[in-house]
Amino acid sequence: MSDLRVNRIAEQMKKELGDIIGQKIKDPRVGFVTVTDVQVTGDLQQAKIYISVLGDEDQKKDTLIGLAKAKGFIRSEIGKRIRLRKTPEISFEFDETIEHGNRIEKILSDLNQDTNEQ
Repeated sequence: MSDLRVNRIAEQMKKELGDIIGQKIKDPRVGFVTVTDVQVTGDLQQAKIYISVLGDEDQKKDTLIGLAKAKGFIRSEIGKRIRLRKTPEISFEFDETIEHGNRIEKILSDLNQDTNEQ
């Protein structure tokens, strides 16, 4: 299958997931979630959804539990919105790139501050 089609489907899923999670999921465990990326396998059988959650570690864990419970509903909503023969199995993972970037930025800031003090 062409990479272009897989990427188009991943982008469409990302857009729809933002809408579904933001408006349709009523679970109180699910906090403020941002879908940062969606990676779909070449055969369109599986989709890995990367999310970022505003809050502390407990809120992040609760959000992941809430999304896991709503996985069937989310998948059926995606199936209704995106016309595919078979809707991919979905799994949620935290996107660590934002935290990783913040950690690098803090280290660079500390190094810069140390250099300016000397």
